[in-house]
Amino acid sequence: MKLSAFGYRLWALGIVAIGVLSLVFGEFNPGQPAPKWLPYRAVFAALAAVFMIVAGLGVQWRRTAAWAAGALTAYYWIVVVLLMDGRVILKNATVIGAYTNTSIQVALAAAGLIAFAALARLEPLTQARLVRAGQLTFGVCAVLFGVAHFAYMDLTAPLVPKWLPPSQVFWGYATGVFHILGGVAILTGVQARLGAILLTVMYAAFTPLVHIPTLFVDPAKHFFWTENAVNIALVGAAWIVAGSFARLRDA
Repeated sequence: MKLSAFGYRLWALGIVAIGVLSLVFGEFNPGQPAPKWLPYRAVFAALAAVFMIVAGLGVQWRRTAAWAAGALTAYYWIVVVLLMDGRVILKNATVIGAYTNTSIQVALAAAGLIAFAALARLEPLTQARLVRAGQLTFGVCAVLFGVAHFAYMDLTAPLVPKWLPPSQVFWGYATGVFHILGGVAILTGVQARLGAILLTVMYAAFTPLVHIPTLFVDPAKHFFWTENAVNIALVGAAWIVAGSFARLRDA
């Protein structure tokens, strides 16, 4: 299976940006909640950041793309999802927000799995199984994103520009529905590629409409910068998923 180069390269560049921001702020990415008691925390944060930068750049080079994508996928699944976010979920099992943040990291990991499967020279059946696993995982994450919009409308609606008609609450609910519909499409295979494409377009729109304006609110805040970087990676991730539903000519 050939995958559009734009998607996996943008996904990796978003992760590179996350790593660069971690180095600049001297701290783990806010979406990667390493425990405060971690010995030599600053050192490990720097090592994680350098790893994301090096591996993300490795994805840009054709000869190392497959294994660099595999390395990032392993990092996100094992270190971020299981060791970091998994610990948070265990302590906040009844809080939807804990699952929402984890879903973002899982979505990036799922896209990485698809990228690795598509780029590596794997046996066709193994490749197909890994790709489908990534698609299903991303679909579940999209549904959870939508659920979070409904559960935290008081936090979602204010992010919508006030000048966008008809209202902030309308778009808060609408984007929640769009997430759920896109996720269901991916999970069921009914208009799956269209659903993933529309999710890609929506995530891309979030950058100028939602995330860049937050930088003007508090340009010194690590979280706002990281949200921009993560959204770029999510645009690439959704593009990867969309491309995985069709044989695309490599860019």
